[in-house]
Amino acid sequence: MRWKVPAGVLVALAFLIPATPAVAQTESPGLNENCQTVERKVYKDIRELVTIDLDTATDREVRVLTAQILAAANADSFSVLPRVIQERLNGPADELRAFLKADVQKAWSTDLRITVVRTLTRAGANVKAAAQKVLDEAAIDAYLAYLNNGLYAARALDCAAQPTPTPTATPSATPSATTTVAPTPTSSASPGVPGGEGGGLPVTGAGTATVVSIGGVLLLLGFASYLVGRRRRSRFVA
Repeated sequence: MRWKVPAGVLVALAFLIPATPAVAQTESPGLNENCQTVERKVYKDIRELVTIDLDTATDREVRVLTAQILAAANADSFSVLPRVIQERLNGPADELRAFLKADVQKAWSTDLRITVVRTLTRAGANVKAAAQKVLDEAAIDAYLAYLNNGLYAARALDCAAQPTPTPTATPSATPSATTTVAPTPTSSASPGVPGGEGGGLPVTGAGTATVVSIGGVLLLLGFASYLVGRRRRSRFVA
């Protein structure tokens, strides 16, 4: 019971320890399940945090190490390991020491396996094959290698194999059917000629001279015929 208050303090300090690389690191961008470029998440190898001899370390050093592991587990969004650590922090130091030596990797391995299984959601053929191989191997190193690198390599292959979407054709503004424009009818009558369109001035020139000549000839013939007929009638009376 005497460790309950110090344990709570350690849990709070676990998120404020600047010297520990507890938070998840990021590297070069990768692709998510929607083939969109995102920051690649790197899962921390918790074994690298154990830099003390658990057999000879003081109780305080053991609890500080436990708090660092808890911060790393929370940063990686694990569920099993943080819950188990919270329970151990409220217990005796000897039990916490034994947990770090024997059981912490078991809980951590369970969280890594759950995370690998989650990557199968909406996964392509390459991701499924890579994940299944790792799940069959069931080793911490295989889980970390897949989550940090193998997943993104397999996903890149799946995204590259997807067909390129065909752009939707935009309807053309020009109508498909050809519209035939009827030619404008032209009048055979020249402008200005009676009966024609336009009501313009009379046509003058060679055509007018011909009409006048014919009219003059007809007028002379008519006058000559009149004189001949009158002369005949005069002779008959005499």
